[in-house]
Amino acid sequence: WIERLATDQEVLGSTPSRRTNKGKYENIFRKICYIFLHNSFCNISINDNINLMSKKFIQISTKPGFMKFNGGILLRKISKNEYEFKVKVKKNHLNQAGITHGGYLASVIDSGSGTAARLAGKVAPCVTISLDIKFIGASTLGDELIGNTKIQKITNTMVFLICTLRCKGKIIASASGIWKKIGKSFKNLKNKT
Repeated sequence: WIERLATDQEVLGSTPSRRTNKGKYENIFRKICYIFLHNSFCNISINDNINLMSKKFIQISTKPGFMKFNGGILLRKISKNEYEFKVKVKKNHLNQAGITHGGYLASVIDSGSGTAARLAGKVAPCVTISLDIKFIGASTLGDELIGNTKIQKITNTMVFLICTLRCKGKIIASASGIWKKIGKSFKNLKNKT
């Protein structure tokens, strides 16, 4: 499965030269080094992730509200800057075409990523400032959706992150967003106005 890259002479239609053969051997050596180093790195990463991902999911939709009404959402911490969440698609989550409604997918991404932003930012609560979602695929009744959120940067007042939502191992939505750390409860803010 190692591909041979075309050289300048082959692309231009001339006959191969010694430079071509030398380049071929350099490419093979480079690919063998890449395969060795890449596989070693992947084995280390996979083993590390297995240990980190052994934690169980916890239900984060314990209080009455929008997400609890829609079936709740489960979350777990993978590493310092990575979180995973999951939901199961129910009949009330489907649109007229029989696939999961985009608004529900957006809500799941917002809730899962927002909770990750809050936990990573070590402040409660956080509010969504910006959420850009690309819908790539579809899911349907009974499917389990698994979201993966990676925190990109945390400042004094903001949390920047990216998220992918998968169904059956395939990405069905990707997102990037910014959350603002407000550091006070909404009840305190409401009483001041």
